[in-house]
Amino acid sequence: MKKIYSILFCTALLTGCSKELLDTQPQDRYSEEIYWTSEKNAVAALNGCYAVLKEAGLFGGTATPLWEETATPNAYNYDNSFGFNVIALGTQTASPANPNEILNRRWSDSYRGIGRCNTLLAEIDKVPMTDALKNQMKAEAKFLRGLYYSMLETYYGGVPIILDKPNVATQSDLPRNTRTEVVQQVLKDLDEAAAVLPAKYSAAADKGRATKGAALSIKARVLLFEASPLVNTNNDAAKWTTAANAAKAVMDLAAQAGYDLYPNYRNMFLPANENNQEVIFDVQFKAPEQTGNSFDLIVRQFNTNAPLRDLIDAYYMTDGLPITESPLYNSAKPYENREPRFYQSIVFPGDTYLGSVVTPTKPFQITGYTFKKYGIYDNLPSTNILMAGQSETNYVVMRYADILMMYAEAQNEALAAPDASVYNAINRVRQRAGIANVPAGKTKAEMREIIRRERRIEFAGEGFYYTDIRRWKIAEIVMNATILNSENKAIVKRTFNPARDYWWPVPQTQIDLNRNLKQNDNY
Repeated sequence: MKKIYSILFCTALLTGCSKELLDTQPQDRYSEEIYWTSEKNAVAALNGCYAVLKEAGLFGGTATPLWEETATPNAYNYDNSFGFNVIALGTQTASPANPNEILNRRWSDSYRGIGRCNTLLAEIDKVPMTDALKNQMKAEAKFLRGLYYSMLETYYGGVPIILDKPNVATQSDLPRNTRTEVVQQVLKDLDEAAAVLPAKYSAAADKGRATKGAALSIKARVLLFEASPLVNTNNDAAKWTTAANAAKAVMDLAAQAGYDLYPNYRNMFLPANENNQEVIFDVQFKAPEQTGNSFDLIVRQFNTNAPLRDLIDAYYMTDGLPITESPLYNSAKPYENREPRFYQSIVFPGDTYLGSVVTPTKPFQITGYTFKKYGIYDNLPSTNILMAGQSETNYVVMRYADILMMYAEAQNEALAAPDASVYNAINRVRQRAGIANVPAGKTKAEMREIIRRERRIEFAGEGFYYTDIRRWKIAEIVMNATILNSENKAIVKRTFNPARDYWWPVPQTQIDLNRNLKQNDNY
């Protein structure tokens, strides 16, 4: 499913026509009444459900998932591209104005996807096709609906649950359901999808389609959020066990589905190696046949996801120790003797990029750094430069390393002390990275900090750290800080209001349309 097509449903406006004209089917478009009559149309509708993943409010647009990293201590978005810098500064509002763009688009794009899934689920039984194909398509739609609702509950909290196809008359004034109710619906959709979807597909044309492992993986991510300090305020160990079991279900499926860590961390994110064994679910981009993303342009030229010194200092040394503990660290030569993922992820002063040596002010003068991940230009000559919408690197929503790290985190929290399975999971990730295993004998608290640092490094630049620092409830600590460039010079001071900023505001445009929507606290 590399090629995903949008679909529009329209009904002809018929006024002042004779009976003969009213009985004539339009030749240039479908009406909703006749659309659901062929398998081809149903497949196109399902492709339309997938297509929303590429919208700017979710995982596409210019570089939305890359910019999400800039709402964290990992990176800086100097021109507020798509509104992420106002989140980093703690100045976001519910206003529909441009500075808050992502806050509005994530809501509207998620519901656009939900509406398409609901329409397919409501209409597909009319279509003549085999029951096997019909049931699989329903399962894919439920997976996508669960994913879209998970985006809403993760960022906004409770939202209206709509399970019928779009209907302004009955849906325009619905109040918000509780967040718990939304999570329950997400888990229901994912469980029902997982029960039907195959572990893997054999046809190349099916790349990018939802699988059993994809449904179980998103379920594990949702349950990990539910077990975390932001939501699980009583630290209920049973919730951690449930999250660990959900991640373990994907690990148990790995052999059947073909999941494993890709051997080369850097090459895993290059277009030539897409859909590799580590990818559980990704968003498929294809250019120039369709509009791609602009990941390469962002990391190469605009540098609007510029890494910060705080992230650089988080990387381990080659001995697997942090810079505060390793005898190998020399503050005068901070980029020497760093672990392999540093050199595979970050362009730094003294590195080579597009055939030239990087300095603290050229070509990445914003912070002195850029990301290699989700770009193709490290150590390449300046040929075949891609411009806006020309990149086709897939965005990976879920990869197997994340499952291992989720299991390690949840299992560690569920027990009094980390067991062998916790060490095994995290050490698999570290072994692929080329650093030493975690030494035995760690306490639960010590392992917690190791896991959190490991997640930050392993997924740096991928857009997951913002949700991590929220669910760990440490954003109020790490975001109330002055950010620094490669020369340790101050850029700007950020703020984070714990009474407000852990959740996004309901967009004012939505409240203007539906006065029954209650705003989140302190917006």
